[in-house]
Amino acid sequence: MIFLKKVILLLSVLPFAFPQESFDSDIYPTPLILEYPKINVARFKDFSKEEVQLQCTSWRVAVEANNLSPWERIPEECIDYVKDYMTGGGYEIDLERVSIEAGLYATSLNLSGDGKDVWIFDIDETLLSNLPYYAEHGHGSETFDSTKFDEWVETGMAPSIESSLELYEEVLSLGFRVILLTGRSERHRSVTVQNLLSAGFREWDKLILRSSEDHGKTATKYKSEKRNELVEEGYRILGNSGDQWSDLLGSSMSQRSFKLSNPMYYIA
Repeated sequence: MIFLKKVILLLSVLPFAFPQESFDSDIYPTPLILEYPKINVARFKDFSKEEVQLQCTSWRVAVEANNLSPWERIPEECIDYVKDYMTGGGYEIDLERVSIEAGLYATSLNLSGDGKDVWIFDIDETLLSNLPYYAEHGHGSETFDSTKFDEWVETGMAPSIESSLELYEEVLSLGFRVILLTGRSERHRSVTVQNLLSAGFREWDKLILRSSEDHGKTATKYKSEKRNELVEEGYRILGNSGDQWSDLLGSSMSQRSFKLSNPMYYIA
């Protein structure tokens, strides 16, 4: 049992990053979802508190490794676990780890200097944190309500993720062009720009939001299409940071991508 705990602890702090050659975008045009047996929640009543903790850690690792089939909300038995993870320091440590590794990768590259080397960032749960909203909505235990979430977005009060802001400033200083590619709607452009600026983000090259033609597309399809357009414009996508696998997989993938932790919700 001690060995198992150590293995799970190790998995919980490792960043989930992968090189482009790990996936063939022609074979995997959408997120690779492997359906593994879900937690048998009926058995939770037979588990000790320690065993529930291990089961919920296993569930979270499966989420981050993209080994679960699409899921709507976190298991009821893991609500307290996810809340403790998001607010107790574990989440922040994991985000810092990803940013550190991404920064090491960024500094290892020799940029061309022609303004075509880019780093793509998602926005929600990547640059801006919606944790204040999710704290009021069960940290992912409630079914997502787009109307309520839009109301939160329109307040423009999402704080920055500090480790992501540090990475953002680092890649700018290295000479990358920064492109923001978000699933937010075009109608939220103004409030998104103001929120980003107030949170400390600046000097992005492009801010790409969903237009009316993009609504109804999966996030993977939408973001793949936008990356395809960037490549056609001559950009070289060297880095990509996002909290969803749909931010990272598909076509025209980055040379290397970095997955930020998010056990609160899943977007295909």
